[in-house]
Amino acid sequence: MPHDPSYDLKPIKTPWLRGAALRLVVTLLERPVIRSLIAPWLTANLGLRELRAAAIDEPPTFLPLYGGAESTGPPSAPEKRLTRLAPGPGFRFRGVRDYQSAYREGAASPEQVAERAIAAIASSDRPPTPLRAFIACQADDVLSQARESTRRWKAGKPLGPLDGVPIAIKDEIDMAPYPTTAGTRFLGRAPAQTDSTVVARLRSAGALLLGKANMHEIGILPDGLNPHYGPVRNPYNLAHEAGGSSSGSAAAVAAGLCAAAVGADGGGSIRIPAAYCGVVGLKPTYGRVSEFGAVPLAPSVAHLGPIAATAEDAALLYAVIAGPDPKDPNTQLQPPVRTGGFDGALEGVRIGIYRDWFSDAAGEVVAACEQLLAQFVRLGAELVDVTIPDLRLIALAHGLTIHAEMAANMERHDRERRRGFSLTTRLMLANVRALPSGDYVLAQRIRTRAMDRFRAALTRADVIATPATPLTALPISKHGLLDAETNVGRVVETMRFTNPANLTGLPAISLPCGYDGGLPVGLQLTGRPWDERTLFRLALAADTIVPRQPPAVYFHLLPNR
Repeated sequence: MPHDPSYDLKPIKTPWLRGAALRLVVTLLERPVIRSLIAPWLTANLGLRELRAAAIDEPPTFLPLYGGAESTGPPSAPEKRLTRLAPGPGFRFRGVRDYQSAYREGAASPEQVAERAIAAIASSDRPPTPLRAFIACQADDVLSQARESTRRWKAGKPLGPLDGVPIAIKDEIDMAPYPTTAGTRFLGRAPAQTDSTVVARLRSAGALLLGKANMHEIGILPDGLNPHYGPVRNPYNLAHEAGGSSSGSAAAVAAGLCAAAVGADGGGSIRIPAAYCGVVGLKPTYGRVSEFGAVPLAPSVAHLGPIAATAEDAALLYAVIAGPDPKDPNTQLQPPVRTGGFDGALEGVRIGIYRDWFSDAAGEVVAACEQLLAQFVRLGAELVDVTIPDLRLIALAHGLTIHAEMAANMERHDRERRRGFSLTTRLMLANVRALPSGDYVLAQRIRTRAMDRFRAALTRADVIATPATPLTALPISKHGLLDAETNVGRVVETMRFTNPANLTGLPAISLPCGYDGGLPVGLQLTGRPWDERTLFRLALAADTIVPRQPPAVYFHLLPNR
């Protein structure tokens, strides 16, 4: 297919700052007078001059909310229970049904699993290359939950499919009795007094809540290199990143420390680590999952969602945490949550491909994604060509939006404890402070256009397919370990495929589709508003197709059977 001249994504040229140079630039940018002098250079290098020159007539959209009338699929179709399809070839991760079976048959108890999980988390953090998937795990609290779950199973009265199943929570989400640090050293000085809505729903379902998963500081970068709690390493290769910012959530699942986890996604922060760690990660439609009890880092692009080793387990977790919540007005417009009734066939599903965008990744990544798409076609799906103009403007608008909102929401803390932030976080926050507020409004005008562009593409297709990331997980450098390295251009490249779904509020899922040099590759599918069901339909089919490889680090919390 010939190159589409309207495809306009191109690299942002910024210097790769390391060591003393990074420290110097941060110091200069944090001085208002010097920052104002540097502002024209920042504008040019970050692409904002191009954004300001664009002819944008659309009114601004400050929240990407969709009405329930925009849902898809037959509205009266009966909801069925999630059908378990045959597992795919290769390595089998221990999932929710494995825990259910073990508890039901008496092969293990939630209390035994809790003891193993606590020991495994401690073992995973031993030198010389600690995994650092968790920031905190309170053994007494975990064992107390496990004893209650064990009693329910012995009485034959479990609370549901997640009763006693180990689950991790990203540490920007309130969960009593843990502090909520959002990956910092100074937030969360006191334990949370109440659960977030997501945690409350999981607790009501009997889930065994293991603790708080590690993350990049305030979720501002997609690499998981946290200088306060240690970098999260990739279970497939401990010398590589786990992705971010929900790095600990994805790494914990991939390493078998839990069956599933809750992450948060402002620009790919669920889908990027899921892709890097070879697991499934869903960013639901904006407003599908309550944000009550989550740190308000970037409210107009933030989403909470599930991470699991398989699509089946991600769907089970999603079904528990999704739905209207009176504590979050943005959740009130949604139609009913639907996940089930699949048999593995894909007849009638149209998968949209914007060829130039799809192929803008490493050759091995593209090949793995194409291989899974070919399998989808064999199951009855149809590939259709789509075009999505203005992807560069959409990327610029997203970057400006998320960082402006983070800077605004962290301003009080930044004034009080600026030196408490890492250098990379300080750089990102200082960058956006040099920009006028009118740029933020312009970005919201582009959001309106972005929503229209994707609506148009999704009239031709049910989902849009891309790689989840342009590369597999990158090695952790010595500078990265020391919080002495940043490259804004690489950050933008990492989020090339993920950030449009945050700006538009559309649901998107990353699912494993293969490996390159032993590191996982993820395929991303973006759907229509509220149509997570079609994403799961494809992801569940992929569960039966894609051969899975075992991670280099994996803990078995259940006895071998």
